[in-house]
Amino acid sequence: MSARFEVIDTPLAGLKLLKRKRLGDNRGYLTRLFDAEELAEIGWTGGICQINETGTGERGTVRGFHYQTPPFSEAKLIACTRGRILDVAVDVRRGSPTFLQHFAAELSDDNDLSFLLPEGFAHGYQALTDDVRMIYAHSAPYRAEAEAGLNIADPRLGVTWPLPVANLSARDQGFAMLTDMFEGVDP
Repeated sequence: MSARFEVIDTPLAGLKLLKRKRLGDNRGYLTRLFDAEELAEIGWTGGICQINETGTGERGTVRGFHYQTPPFSEAKLIACTRGRILDVAVDVRRGSPTFLQHFAAELSDDNDLSFLLPEGFAHGYQALTDDVRMIYAHSAPYRAEAEAGLNIADPRLGVTWPLPVANLSARDQGFAMLTDMFEGVDP
């Protein structure tokens, strides 16, 4: 079996960037977004329970930081299929040596990078162009009662957004700043 992804490790254990390999000819190309066998070798467990697409119309828009709490924690595989984003993952795993650290990467329709987030990571992004489209594969179904988030402006996270923040939803604005009481989640 030939590998369809180049796996790029990040400083946060379990968090991976995947460089999709293009197969193409004069008609165009194909990239594989998901391969259960190959992804299982690098930490994806279980199947896909949901595949979602998001559309973001305006450059500067920020969404996040979202995660699901146990027992509904989920892994995510994320690809940007139109435009460019700064994609950010924050480690919220209780006891992790990289607890509350983040890693960011630019995903775009032409760099063929995907983010593979294991359970226990919060996720957010900023649209760097207008008319962004993203595909998310989730390992667990969404449960409203398990929804949680971090405030994108929390100084403890140290995330610097490259553009002025625009179009932040009321829900995302309402996430509280972290206190010393936040111990994270068990993945």
